[in-house]
Amino acid sequence: MTVCVAVKVHDCIVFAADSASSLIGGAAADGRPLIENVYAHGNKVFNLKKGLPIAAMTCGMGNIGQVSISTLAKDLRSLFCSDDPVWKLDPESYTIESVAIQSRKFFFDECYCKLPDRPAGPHEFQFWIAGNSSGQTHGEIWRIRIIDGDSPEPELLASEGDFDILYDGQPEAINRIVNGYSQFLPSALLKIGLPENELDSVLAHIEAATYARLISPAMPVQDAIALADFLVETTKGYVRFLPGADTVGGDTDICVVTKHEGFKWVRRKHYFDKTLNPTEANYG
Repeated sequence: MTVCVAVKVHDCIVFAADSASSLIGGAAADGRPLIENVYAHGNKVFNLKKGLPIAAMTCGMGNIGQVSISTLAKDLRSLFCSDDPVWKLDPESYTIESVAIQSRKFFFDECYCKLPDRPAGPHEFQFWIAGNSSGQTHGEIWRIRIIDGDSPEPELLASEGDFDILYDGQPEAINRIVNGYSQFLPSALLKIGLPENELDSVLAHIEAATYARLISPAMPVQDAIALADFLVETTKGYVRFLPGADTVGGDTDICVVTKHEGFKWVRRKHYFDKTLNPTEANYG
């Protein structure tokens, strides 16, 4: 399980995610997945093309077949850096939409659809792509998904003119902070008799009074980073004290994309000590 957070303001897009990776072993009698183990060092934030302002982030399935999403993301990056005309990104003419389309082609057509045995039962994979299209001042955020064997067209989550906090994975804590109510409130209202056709208007009325305006489009880069970090860390603490496994946890990896500085790691774990690998320049 995961929490992934995007903060988009005038000057940047920040991606932040935890590192917990849950190993699922079948399902309980009530249909909920049985968690056999939680590993604390999963990689969910990626640099998709060195030298260009393009970032990626994942939640949901941690692998396709026997290959981790982390390894597949680096395979995709290698294609974007190659001389193959089908995959190579032209720094002078690429768009974030085209990167999302190619990413969907890679993960769904080239990886998922070629599995000899596709995953059984309900499953979902998400891959978020963010950055600035060639020559553009403000960035965009796109998302591709694989849901129970199908993959809809890439979805634009935030256009150049949209500035917001976006999140997925295990959103309960952030929902309570930002929207002011639990994600389970809609089902609770329906159970006590609220007509379904009135649900959206009631939730809109509640949110108008409870929404926390934590973001300003003019927020400086460092503050956008701090906000994303706060939301991930708060979710970790929330999940820690709930019954069950700590399905959000481990280190928080954070990257930021800006027009002029491009992609920058703010915080990132490594499985090796850089002091023991002094000639290593490719930190991913």
